[in-house]
This record gives sequence, C-alpha cells and structure tokens, in this order.
Amino acid sequence: MLSRVADSIYWLNRYIERAENVARFVDVNLQLALDLPSGLPQQWQPLVMTTGDNQYFYDKYSQATMENVIFFLCFDTEYPNSIRSCLRAARENARSIREIISSELWEQVNDFYLWVESITPKNQSEIVANLHGFLDKIKLTSHLFAGIMDATMSHNEAWHFGLVGRFLERAEKISRILDVKYFILLPTVSHVGSTLDELEWIALLKSASAYEMYRKYGQQRITPPGVVDFMLLNREFPRSALSCILNAERSIYQISGTALGTWQNKVERSISQLRCDLDFVTVDEIIQSGLHEFLDNLQTKINNVGFGIFDTFFALQSVA
Repeated sequence: MLSRVADSIYWLNRYIERAENVARFVDVNLQLALDLPSGLPQQWQPLVMTTGDNQYFYDKYSQATMENVIFFLCFDTEYPNSIRSCLRAARENARSIREIISSELWEQVNDFYLWVESITPKNQSEIVANLHGFLDKIKLTSHLFAGIMDATMSHNEAWHFGLVGRFLERAEKISRILDVKYFILLPTVSHVGSTLDELEWIALLKSASAYEMYRKYGQQRITPPGVVDFMLLNREFPRSALSCILNAERSIYQISGTALGTWQNKVERSISQLRCDLDFVTVDEIIQSGLHEFLDNLQTKINNVGFGIFDTFFALQSVA
C-alpha cells in the first residue's frame, strides 16, 4: 500500500473521531450546567483546557464564555481542531483516496461535512438554537461513519490503518478528559465527595457513553477510583484506554505481519510497551503515584506511538 493512502485513511479516522469527542465534551458540559447548584458559575474554561490549546483560544477570545467556547470548539475555521475544521480535513483525506474507500463511505463523509457547513453560524452570537440536537447528530453520524467503514470496506491494510487512527485518537481524548476533571472542574477541595463531585464524575462517564455500562458492570456507587479503573483499565468497554490500545495494537501487528509478543520496528515496540503498562497496572497504583502524572505520561506515550507510525509507515525513506 502507498504510504500516502495509509496516511490519508489513518487521518480520516482520527479527524472523524476527534470531531465526535469534541461534541461529547461540549454536550456533557451543557447538561452539567443544568445540574449545577445555584450560585455556581458555569465552567467553560475546562473544555478549552481539554484541547491543550488554551493559549490559542486566549489569543483570539477575551473570555471563556459559553458562546466563545462553543464557537471555538465547534465552528471556528481558524482553529484546526474544531468540529468544522476536523470534518473539512476528514473530507479532504477521503477525497484523496476515493479509489480505496467505498462509495458509501465517501458519500457519508461528504454529506457530513456539507451538513455542518450548511448550519454553521457566522459568529458567536448566532450559536445553533438546538445545540444539543446538533451535537447528538455529530455523535450519531460519527457512529454511522464507523459502521459504514466496517460494513463496506474490505478488512485489509487500509481498514486496519483506519482502526489504528480511530483508537489512538479515542484513547488520547479519554486521558485528557480524565485529567481535566481531576484538576480543574472541582471548584474547591471542600467539594471532594460532595453531590457536585458525583455529578461531575457522572458527567465524565456520560461524555464517553460509559455511564450505563459502568452501572451494568456492577458498580453501585460513583467513586473516583471506580471511574478511573473503568475508563482506563477495563478490557471490555470499547472506549476505555486499555481497550483502545489493545485494538490499535492488533491492527498494527496485522499490518506489519509480525507475531504478537515480538517486535520488529519502533511502532510495534512502543504500542506493546504501552499496552503492557496498562495491562499490569492497578488503579490503586495509579492514584498513589498521582493520577495527573500517570495521565500525562499516558498522553506522551500515545503521541510517541503516533510518531512511530509516521516514521515506520508514512515517512518517505531514501533509497540509498
């Protein structure tokens, strides 16, 4: 397979997954705002912190108001990780490999992009009236994209590159939302263990469509260790960090043809080391060593896997 094709389908999936995750962050914060006790201000700055692009935001916007943050994350074409920018980039990647992907998948990506363009407001004061419905459709259309890709494409190298992009992006975003909740969302230390604290942990679970599965898994109470364990280390929940890394690892080894348990290149070594780190650590060890430090290290390792994928599969190599 041409490295250009592999790169395009990898990023096509990363951008679609990124748009969905941004929609999840914004939608859950909207719902959380309805549950906050009176007197507490709505918190929109943490969503900017989730992106890691807060400096970019404050260079352009004076305050982290609801209107500014929503426009920035959903519609700002100058911000490369907004929903609108992600779908534009996804469409461009899909257009460049139309001979590889199915016609149904191309039509889905194209329609997705055109729909968002058709309802994009001109400025912050014209935010979509039914914002919750807009965000819900972003999430559902992303699921439809994944279903169409799985149902209409051969499960070959191209499909596996798409899965790697999807699962790495998902794992990275799970670690970010956990990190932001732990350090920023809680107004004061005195709120730890309070009803507000529980509401925010519930919001975190809902941001990953994990609340019902967390309850069905046998958890009677919403506790920080229980949520961290479920979101990071559960092998069966498809949005947990470990599950995502397991799926990404399988696809990488399918692409390279290397036997699991061995490694022949940089990306195989880094993804297997990361999977082992998650496979054998306990939630008590994570909390004792520092959740923020663990998550920061996890994000660095996921990024290193991404660099390894570029160096191994996408970078042009000299013939000599």
